[in-house]
Amino acid sequence: MEKTWLGSYPDGVGEQIDVGEGSSLLDLFDQTFSKYGKLPAFSNMGKTITYEELDRYSLQLASYLTMRLNLKKGDRVAIMMPNLLQYPVCLYGILRAGLVVVNVNPLYTPRELEHQLRDSGASAIIILANFAHTLQQALTKVSVKHVIVTKIGDMLPPLKGAIVNFVVKHIKKMVPPYQLREPLSFKHLLGGNAEQYRKPHLSGEDTAFLQYTGGTTGVSKGAVLLHRNIVANIMQAREWIKASLTEGKEIIVTPLPLYHIFSLTANCFIFGSIGGLNYLITNPKDIPNFIKEIKDLKFTAITGVNTLFNALLHHPDFNQVDFTKLKLSLGGGMALQQSVAEQWKRMTGCTLVEAYGLTETSPAAVMNPLNLKEFNGCIGLPISNTDISIRDDDDKEMPLGEAGELWIKGPQVMPGYWQRPDETKQVIVDGWLKTGDVARVLDDGYVKIVDRKKDMILVSGFNVYPNEIEDTVARHPGVLEVAAVGTPDKKSGEAVKLYVVKKHDYLTSEEIIDLCRKSLTAYKVPKIVEFRKELPKTNVGKILRRELRDGGHVQAS
Repeated sequence: MEKTWLGSYPDGVGEQIDVGEGSSLLDLFDQTFSKYGKLPAFSNMGKTITYEELDRYSLQLASYLTMRLNLKKGDRVAIMMPNLLQYPVCLYGILRAGLVVVNVNPLYTPRELEHQLRDSGASAIIILANFAHTLQQALTKVSVKHVIVTKIGDMLPPLKGAIVNFVVKHIKKMVPPYQLREPLSFKHLLGGNAEQYRKPHLSGEDTAFLQYTGGTTGVSKGAVLLHRNIVANIMQAREWIKASLTEGKEIIVTPLPLYHIFSLTANCFIFGSIGGLNYLITNPKDIPNFIKEIKDLKFTAITGVNTLFNALLHHPDFNQVDFTKLKLSLGGGMALQQSVAEQWKRMTGCTLVEAYGLTETSPAAVMNPLNLKEFNGCIGLPISNTDISIRDDDDKEMPLGEAGELWIKGPQVMPGYWQRPDETKQVIVDGWLKTGDVARVLDDGYVKIVDRKKDMILVSGFNVYPNEIEDTVARHPGVLEVAAVGTPDKKSGEAVKLYVVKKHDYLTSEEIIDLCRKSLTAYKVPKIVEFRKELPKTNVGKILRRELRDGGHVQAS
């Protein structure tokens, strides 16, 4: 495919850059700690740690894991916790020990946790006490050599930490009873001797993460992300943002969990590599407290998903937030809706910029320029060192402007899925990753996602893409959230069904269908509208269309 997107590249951004093919993340960490040691790195619950402290804590942890627990290069260590100061300490410590990080969603059920621990072959797990009861149940069917437990207040000043831990356990009852065999204390691990640390020999070809896909499209699989994949993606993103962000001066609000690939790379690693401060939000679903935390922060950047931005916009206190320093609002993980983007720009004065990636691409692959004046409905341009192709169902390349499956090639693309060669062959062809997303490339090289291939609705032989319908309905002032799915229909094979969360009780299904008739061709108009109090979502906030197609589980309104 002709690289028409290069003509739309921001000034100064290179088509090909040095992405550190042979480097490991450890080399990048050493540069970061050396350059930004005295600067604040992570802040949470009123406590801030500097890069110098992160360096020391992570070396102590790395030393304990290798010298005391005798874990060897390549062993897998799971982390199961939300955004707390402990997370980056564990993340950097595990990687600096030459071990492989296995990120685990803390809201997993025992069955889901058991699958991930067994599939990854994790030798150890570091888990927040709040979720230890889940681990207890999973360990009846799978074994893990070492269990390390941390409490919410463990990284806070001693008195405050003790009070927080007491309140969480005894007042708020947020730590269900559990029994684990000889668990280790996270605080004890930080007693490791940093001077005993021996930097392992790692290359770009060593595995850094088994990053499990969210399971929104089927069985959760571990994407093998090598050190060179993550390093490349950091370098690619830095090339893209270098004109807009200032080293050592940025404050990014991090509401998405760091165990998710978007937040992990974009917030933790990329902003860390330029000496930025990550302000960690532990529970972004608590919108009132979220707003209270960032109200006077004067942050310069924020990342999120459409549902999170939408929830913030609809809280009455959001207009009290200080946006005077905000220069980057980055959305990913799911399609941004135009109505949300327009409201965000009016409220904050900052354009909501969309980017696109997958767990399998570490994740950034396509991104809009950061100086975008207005939301354009596109996911952007392929970033440096990245090639794309639009293919038909026979894997043949399609002409410019035609819709087909988006394929991606670049140094950020994973080598494959962990111990799943057959699954790998289905998605990787001659170095190209088949994304499963339907897209088209516009004349100026910008890429527009039409929808996920598996979510496409087939009405009387016509392809109907849920994103288009959802974007139309979301513009209605009475709609808070919407999801479109296919439902069996005797006449047309499938018909469009909408699930809607209302802002106002007086909204009717007839009103929504009438709006669709005015904006969409007849076969795209939904036949059924069902109102719900909420829609099923992943922990990151992505709406689960698959669960709605399967009947859903959320109470109707």
